[in-house]
Amino acid sequence: MSTPKAAKSAAKPAAKARRAKAAAIPDHDHPHDHGPDCGDACGHDHDHDHAHHHGPQPDARGIYLISPSSAVRDPATVTLARERLEQQGFKTALDRTALAEHQRFAGTDAQRLASLTRAAKQKLPIVMVTRGGYGLGRLLHAIDWKAMADSGKRFVGMSDFTAFNLALLAQTGAVSYSGATAVQDFGGKKVDDLTEALFGEVMRGELEILSFETQDADPVDARGILWGGNLAMLTSLLGTPYMPKVRGGILFLEDVAEHPYRVERMLIQLWQAGILARQKAIVLGRFTEYKLAPHDKGYDLHEVVAWLRKTVKVPVITGLPYGHVATKATLPIGQKVGIATEKGLAHLVLDEHHH
Repeated sequence: MSTPKAAKSAAKPAAKARRAKAAAIPDHDHPHDHGPDCGDACGHDHDHDHAHHHGPQPDARGIYLISPSSAVRDPATVTLARERLEQQGFKTALDRTALAEHQRFAGTDAQRLASLTRAAKQKLPIVMVTRGGYGLGRLLHAIDWKAMADSGKRFVGMSDFTAFNLALLAQTGAVSYSGATAVQDFGGKKVDDLTEALFGEVMRGELEILSFETQDADPVDARGILWGGNLAMLTSLLGTPYMPKVRGGILFLEDVAEHPYRVERMLIQLWQAGILARQKAIVLGRFTEYKLAPHDKGYDLHEVVAWLRKTVKVPVITGLPYGHVATKATLPIGQKVGIATEKGLAHLVLDEHHH
């Protein structure tokens, strides 16, 4: 298999790579989701004798769990998530208000804000949210962003946590992570093997290239800052101090329970605001749990993607294993990455060695 330049440069030593397969079978629970699909794991590490990093390994001793958005519905899912994370080698600690409830939120605004402050001060290196939902937008103005960045913690979450990821990048330039969350990915009946493996490898600094199958990708070989997350949350930050000003970036997007016309409407807003045309590539994850109506008459997510290509004229890649789905990568927001495509495959180069 020929490897595009961006992937080659990172793979000169025997790089540890992961490949995610785009499943042909749609989610049975969501029969109306005909969007880009990426499902079960395909293959294993291509080289178990992979090259090791020459720099210091990231500290991955343990995870501190917080709930900065919606309330946890079933505390047993957090207990189970902790057990599974500990089986993976992570010590865990639970913030004292992680299971709090106030209306739909995991505690009052003051409680949730205080949990972020404690998370930045405690000793464990990784801070993971229990779940998304809604609530972080209320807190952005009150968060001490310099303290968050200076803490050196690796903050991990997705969905509503996109607001934190992007605000941290906009305010400080610090890297955080979008992907696994405790309840959704480690607290359910089954843990997706690839999601678990990718989270662990990214936290330990082991994953260099994420390759995934794509049936719909424009040719591209580029480098830029990786940023994005939940489309609705990103769009909600337009015009605020918490929207990163990224030029020449690699923008990745997903959403849940948003009809394709709503997805398109948000993309139009980003395009008209000048955001999309400034990027080197737009990478689409999964858009799930929406229901088409009879009067859509063939209008679906593929029409949105076609509009995006025609209008924005920036390379578009579909099939990223990321979103409100079982199989998801954990991705570094704010980190410089490479993106390259070839027939049927895309390569996201997360870590490039320079010798």
